[in-house]
Order: sequence, then C-alpha cells, then structure tokens
Amino acid sequence: MVCFFPVSSPFLRLATKCVDDSLAVMASWNFWFLECVQIPFEIVSVNTIIHYWRDDYSAGIPLAVQVVLYLLISICAVKYYGEMEFWLASFKIILALGLFTFTFITMLGGNPEHDRYGFRNYGESPFKKYFPDGNDVGKSSGYFQGFLACLIQASFTIAGGEYISMLAGEVKRPRKVLPKAFKQVFVRLTFLFLGSCLCVGIVCSPNDPDLTAAINEARPGAGSSPYVIAMNNLKIRILPDIVNIALITAAFSAGNAYTYCSSRTFYGMALDGYAPKIFTRCNRHGVPIYSVAISLVWALVSLLQLNSNSAVVLNWLINLITASQLINFVVLCIVYLFFRRAYHVQQDSLPKLPFRSWGQPYTAIIGLVSCSAMILIQGYTVFFPKLWNTQDFLFSYLMVFINIGIYVGYKFIWKRGKDHFKNPHEIDFSKELTEIENHEIESSFEKFQYYSKA
Repeated sequence: MVCFFPVSSPFLRLATKCVDDSLAVMASWNFWFLECVQIPFEIVSVNTIIHYWRDDYSAGIPLAVQVVLYLLISICAVKYYGEMEFWLASFKIILALGLFTFTFITMLGGNPEHDRYGFRNYGESPFKKYFPDGNDVGKSSGYFQGFLACLIQASFTIAGGEYISMLAGEVKRPRKVLPKAFKQVFVRLTFLFLGSCLCVGIVCSPNDPDLTAAINEARPGAGSSPYVIAMNNLKIRILPDIVNIALITAAFSAGNAYTYCSSRTFYGMALDGYAPKIFTRCNRHGVPIYSVAISLVWALVSLLQLNSNSAVVLNWLINLITASQLINFVVLCIVYLFFRRAYHVQQDSLPKLPFRSWGQPYTAIIGLVSCSAMILIQGYTVFFPKLWNTQDFLFSYLMVFINIGIYVGYKFIWKRGKDHFKNPHEIDFSKELTEIENHEIESSFEKFQYYSKA
C-alpha cells in the first residue's frame, strides 16, 4: 500500500482517500497522541534507569535536561537530527549484538565461574503460571493467564515497524527503496525479538529467586533485566553498569525520535485542516516550531512521578500507549482492506504494485480481528474484584472511548452525517502518482512508470 502510494503520512492520507474523512481525523489524532505520550514514557524510563545507581535527587532534573535537549535538537535543521539519531541508534545495535555475544560466550563456559551452562535453563518450566489477583485456589488457567500477560506486554513492545512508512514522502526513489526497506525491517525485527527471547531463556532460569524478587519489587533500570541477573550470578561486575548506560542512550534516542515524529505529524494535521493553521508555521530551517512546542508539552506528564512511584507512572503510560497502539494497528488493517478493494476495482487503469505481501487479504483480516480483541482484553485484570481500580481502568480503556468520540463527533456533528464512505470506483490515485512518477524520472528510475507513458 505504502510502496504503491508513497506520500507523507501515507496511511493517514489513504484513510481520507479510501475510507472516509472521519477515520482519517480519528487516526491522525490517535497517532499523534500515541507518539506524544511516548515522550514522557521515555523520560520516566531514563529516570527509572538512573535509579539503578542512586535516587537521592528530584525527578524534575532529568525531565528538564531531556526536554531542553529534545527542543534544541528539534529546532535545528533535520540533518542534525539525522546525525544525532545515527549515533544513538548505533548504541542500540551495539547493545543488542553485545548481549547476543555475551550469551554465546558465557553459555560455553567463558565466564568467571567457568560454568558451561548451555541450554540448562530451558529445562526449568519456561511457561510459568500467573494469577493477577494472587488467588490460585481451584484455578487451572494459570498458564493461559501467564501467556496472556506476555501477549499484552508484546502488544506494547512490538511497534515501530510501521514508522518507516512516515518517511515515504521524503525518500528519493520510494518505489525502489521502500520494498527493500520493509523486507529488511521485518527480518531485523524478527531476528532481534526471537533472538532476544532465545538468549533470555538461555542466560537466566525462570525460577531464579533474584529474577522473581526483581519483578515483584519493580527494580529500576537494568536491575530487573535477566541479562543483568545472569551477569551477577556469574560474578561479572562491570557489565551491568555498561548495559545500564546503553539503556539510557536507547531511551533518550527513542524520546528524541518521538519528539520529531509527533511534531511532524501535527504539522501534517494542520496542513490537512485537522488542527489549527498556526501550527503550519516554520522557522528558517523549515522546522514547524509551534508543532514542536505543543508536542513537547506532553513531556510534563512525566511530572506525575513526583507524586507517585516511577514504576506506577510507567505502568499507566504503558496502558495508554498499548491501547492507542492497538487502535493504530486496527486502523492500518482497515485502510489496507479498503485500499485493496479500490485497487482491484481499478487495477486495469492503475500501474502494477511495486510490492506484494504474502497471505493478503487474510493476514490483514486476522490482524484486524486479533488487534480488536486485544484492545478489549489488554486491561482485563482490572475486572478482578480484588484488583478494581478506577485509574487503571481509565488508563487501559480511555483511548477507546476518546477515539469513538472523535469519529462519531466528526462524522455526525461536525460533518452532520455528510461524510460518507468512499466509492471504490471514484477514488482517484492519478494526481499523486503522476507527481511521484515525475519525481522518479528526475532520479533516473522508470521501472513503474505508467501515466508518463500514456
């Protein structure tokens, strides 16, 4: 879909073109919120990681330092942001490869204890029972609830692959570059996630008392990491501090990226008329300064940790992000299905698709159904009688009600019911595709030319 129609904020633009304006408005505000709320999440994360060493300081100090740095980076030309992210991203790659190497060397006996532990820890019940309310009497659902808890956490973690689509409008030869980029993202995410799961199971036993205590006590930073627990068990003293430093750079880099993405998303919303026009104003470097400012205001949410435990605030933000992220995935699937319908209706008068993913439309339908189900169950523990908490309920399901309110309000109040679903026969792709082809001709890439040859 994005490879065929590589424009700025493609799935948001395609929501307007292929579905209806109401979905585009809802998706735009939800996506902007999703990016903005991750800014305070990363700020709180940095503060929590620093607590690994000490906590005798105000949480406002790392907040102030990070906000100033994010602002300075964001108001400079985009090339400086790119340079900064290049080096910060390098630390993430080094950290991941370093932990994989640590696992391989130590499992073969390359550690101070000379313990050749291999796959020994995999024999110790990798599936653990989990009871949110602490009551396991007469219950046989412990393994399922343990799996469900991991699935909910994964719904928060597995994100970012779709962010590459936001660059579609700025890529020089998008229909050549993007197919390769999406394939690489899929392979790399699969390798990193599955590789990390394998390594965590190798280095640390699920029954390790230190791991259980770290989770129950919500130890900050790397203190609850299975890698760090393994390092301590193997009497490797310096590596936990190195891992913690790398985690700080990773969290700072993520917050920096979300500041950039959220400001550009809001700028695009203002251009499309979904936000006030004042936010289209840019400085001499072409930076939408007012959009940067309103996105950074969300950093103040991290001040909640001044009144509550950092781990509690992180959990609130995780619930908000998870719900908003799942809604974003649902929108992606809906937009793709409507786009696919329009393309097949008009395929005789459209250029061929630069990239075809396998299993469509069935994988999109599965994604739509499964993500919709996860939206409903991601906060299920709050409905246990002993665990009911109004705050937890709101942080888990507030975004569902807000997004429904935006969609219904725009469609039936703002548009007074005149915003109808688009007719697939009447959707016009030609204007944007002609501009894309002209751009590609200038870059000496003519593989997918169609209108220019007509």
